[in-house]
Amino acid sequence: MRKLTTREIYHQNRHQTSPLSKRLIVWAHNIRSMHNVGAIFRNCDAFGVHELWLSGFTPRPPRPEIAKAAIGAEESVSWKSLESAESGILDLKSQGLMLAALEQTDKGIRLDHWKPPNKGVCLLLGNEVTGVDDELLEHCDIALEIPQFGVKHSLNVSVASGVAIYSILAAHLNGSNL
Repeated sequence: MRKLTTREIYHQNRHQTSPLSKRLIVWAHNIRSMHNVGAIFRNCDAFGVHELWLSGFTPRPPRPEIAKAAIGAEESVSWKSLESAESGILDLKSQGLMLAALEQTDKGIRLDHWKPPNKGVCLLLGNEVTGVDDELLEHCDIALEIPQFGVKHSLNVSVASGVAIYSILAAHLNGSNL
C-alpha cells in the first residue's frame, strides 16, 4: 500500500459529480471565525455542495484567514452573500427547498434517523456559541442533530458541518432521492 499523490487523486476524481451538486445548499449565518468559514468552504468543496450562502456577520472572502483554512475552496465553491436572512428565506421558499437547521431542539431528529426528501435542502448553520438564531429557527422545516455520546454534546461548527454534509451524502448514496 502507498499513499496517492495529489496529482493521482485529482486525476481519479476530476470527472466525478456529487449527488449534492444540484440539491444541497449550506447556509452559514452569524459565524464569527474566519477559520471556521474557510473550513466550511472546504467541506462544501469536498462533498460537492451546490452552493454556500453567507449571511449576518459571517466573514466573506477574500480574507487571508478564510483562504488559509479553505486552501482554495473559496475559489471552487459557488457562494453568495445574502443581504439579509429574510431574503434567504424568501429565496428558499420560492425554490421550494426544505430549510433544515443543524441544531439541538426539543423536536430535533437525529441525522442517522433522517431520510432526506426528494426536494432540495438548505442546511442552516448557526453561531459557534448561540447556535441558529431563534428568528431563523422559526422558519425551519426541521432541526437535525448529530448523535453525540460524550460529555460536551457540542462540536465546532465547521466540524459539525462536515459531519452533517457527509451524512446527507451518505443517505443519498445509500438510496435516498435527495
